[in-house]
Amino acid sequence: MSSDIAISVKKINKCYFIYDRPQDRLKQGFFRNRKYYREFWALKDVSFQVSKGETVGIIGRNGSGKSTLLQIIAGTLTPTFGEVKVSGRVAALLELGSGFNPDFTGRENVFMNGAILGIKKDEMEKRFEDIVDFADIGDFIDQPVKVYSSGMVLRLAFAVQAMVPKEILIVDEALAVGDELFQRKCFAKIEDFKKHGGTILFVSHDGSAVTQLCDRSLLLDGGEELIFGQSKQVLNLYQKLMYAPPDKAQQVRNEISNIALNTNTEQQLKASRRVHTDKSTDVTLENGECTPDVVTEPAYSPGLVSDSVVNYESQGADVSNVEILTLQGKKVNILVPNRQYVYKYEVYFDKDCHNVRFGMLIKTLNGQELGGAVTAMSGKGIPYIQAGSIIRVEFQFKAMLTPGTYFLNAGVLELTSNEEIYLCRALDVSVFKVAVADNQLMTGTIDFGIIPQVYLMKDTNERVSYA
Repeated sequence: MSSDIAISVKKINKCYFIYDRPQDRLKQGFFRNRKYYREFWALKDVSFQVSKGETVGIIGRNGSGKSTLLQIIAGTLTPTFGEVKVSGRVAALLELGSGFNPDFTGRENVFMNGAILGIKKDEMEKRFEDIVDFADIGDFIDQPVKVYSSGMVLRLAFAVQAMVPKEILIVDEALAVGDELFQRKCFAKIEDFKKHGGTILFVSHDGSAVTQLCDRSLLLDGGEELIFGQSKQVLNLYQKLMYAPPDKAQQVRNEISNIALNTNTEQQLKASRRVHTDKSTDVTLENGECTPDVVTEPAYSPGLVSDSVVNYESQGADVSNVEILTLQGKKVNILVPNRQYVYKYEVYFDKDCHNVRFGMLIKTLNGQELGGAVTAMSGKGIPYIQAGSIIRVEFQFKAMLTPGTYFLNAGVLELTSNEEIYLCRALDVSVFKVAVADNQLMTGTIDFGIIPQVYLMKDTNERVSYA
């Protein structure tokens, strides 16, 4: 295995034997020449590599094999056949607290877990106070774990894994622990580990978390690897698969597999690393000129077109004629910050539809969802739209964003007797850039209208304007 590779997975397969009755398991032990079980293949020929310092997400529907794959990589589960190579010490946040002895105190469990992870007692003693501070469970650290609440167990388990030395961190839906403040502390710890060159495998159903943390992502479905590539693209395809009607699901799977066959892994890796730093606003306008460093009026660039559009399978409607306009009706995609614009699209209905509402969403370059809106609350949409109708939808918004590139989604929802479904949805259907404004002091992504003030304080405590 190359010295730059942290994790190498080759042709991993995992088969479970399913017995319909308990006695069938007993019979199998006596009559080995007969099969009293059914085979269930949780993983089928999964192969990928993770470079050192890379963060990779694993996404897929429930039962797709995500947790099984992580357990095999972590070494807690043996594959039926295939090969896994891991370079570096691994900390796995899988079933948090599963390794705790309920009769031992929290303190005793911390040292026991350290021993299981191969960490010497004197090293754990040096880290013990940091673990206790991070878990924040107070005097309960010296009480038996069996008197802990489930949240306290999870907090302590996460603290142990987060504080031990490691090169590779494996996280399986473990961030939904404790209250919101503790969850943010967990995210901050993972972000710090990533910042310092750690390698991360991350499983979550939170698409925003995946796109925020992960350079690339692996999509699993039915135990099979469908695509491994740039996180935003993979997440968009996953959403298309999730919302595909049952009779179109296999067609979507085949489409994703074809995209994977035409994807160059090395190019995807390079693109995923560029995506976090690409903040340029230098694009060609209608007259062939490039945008200046500071833009005073919104403009349109014909070359600024999204190449990552993903359309859900239509279930009765189609989105078209997507545009961003000024309030005066001028078509633009280079926006001046803090001005009002109109996001417009048209929807054609090829069947009668009921209780329909429309939506939009703004996302960052790497797919993080920033905000959006719908035209009505669920159940309060347009009562009836006749087949053949064309509806124009407009959302007025203010570009309260820092300079950079942003994407827009469009969606149409219908409330049926059973559930609300997407009649159609277009991901990354439009792209725009927010230009640099004069005297711009904003940082981050959202402009909250912050007014900075700095004062030079005299001994008299009189506030004197400094800047």
